[in-house]
Amino acid sequence: MTLLAPFSTPGRFWRGNLHTHSNLSDGALEPAAVIEAYKKAGYDFMQLSEHFIEHFDFPIADTRAFRSNSFTTLLGAELHAPETSVGELWHIVAAGLPLDFPRNHRGETGAAVAQRAREAGAFIGIAHPAWSQLTLEDGMTIASAHAVEIYNHGCAIENDRGDGWYLLDQMLTGGKRLSAFATDDAHFKTPDHFGGWVHVKAQSLDPDALLTALKLGQYYSSMGPQIHAIDLTGRDISISCSPADTITVICGNSRSAVRNGRAITEASFDLRKLEQGWLMRRPSPWFRVVVIDQAGCRAWSNPIWWDELA
Repeated sequence: MTLLAPFSTPGRFWRGNLHTHSNLSDGALEPAAVIEAYKKAGYDFMQLSEHFIEHFDFPIADTRAFRSNSFTTLLGAELHAPETSVGELWHIVAAGLPLDFPRNHRGETGAAVAQRAREAGAFIGIAHPAWSQLTLEDGMTIASAHAVEIYNHGCAIENDRGDGWYLLDQMLTGGKRLSAFATDDAHFKTPDHFGGWVHVKAQSLDPDALLTALKLGQYYSSMGPQIHAIDLTGRDISISCSPADTITVICGNSRSAVRNGRAITEASFDLRKLEQGWLMRRPSPWFRVVVIDQAGCRAWSNPIWWDELA
């Protein structure tokens, strides 16, 4: 069998959060307190993604002083611009911005500010699509996106709109090749922290190495469970993980493969079954893996494209 990326790539997994706020924008705690909380919770890196908007004087938090050999920070922000299909501001997570990233231009759209951030070297993610009520047409306008925020813990616990897979799955089927990241979007005013994160595979904790891995999709996301490996030979897949009650493979149509049990740690499937059935019109060009534990917490692989494997 062939071990798939990111499990096949050199390095180790580093746990991090890309979307969190301090009192530099609308969070409750000072930057130092937020960073210390993530360090104590066992994270390897995090980013303060303050709201980059005139109301807060366009802040980008300089957290370089908090970096060490065992913990690091990324520099970035949550970008805003008019206007989504329901009249909301865009919310776009940009990880890896320069501290002198220019303020929004007059009349700048969400697509334009995202493109400008990507050209400045940032990893671009479409934030909390369910909370923002983004449509497929909205998502498709952000041509510079690397990823969609498929789980936002703050939105999940505050208003039950934390899921973003509905948008990403449709964008994938529409031909967009994007990855999927989970976050907290923590403000520390409610229990909105330590609920969703990424495991990034890189050879070091250097911020540039983490950003490169994020842009390449060399990571998976989690609320708790761990995915240890995904192996593939032809259409036969094997998955190993931490103890779970469900291991499933999902694709761009209604087909899926699933194993249920109690504290299972592996599953194998013939993915040709995803291409069969009387309802089928065409096979899916991609699939993804989901692991669900007894508490209902999930881990998600990034989408895997058949033609890239070939």
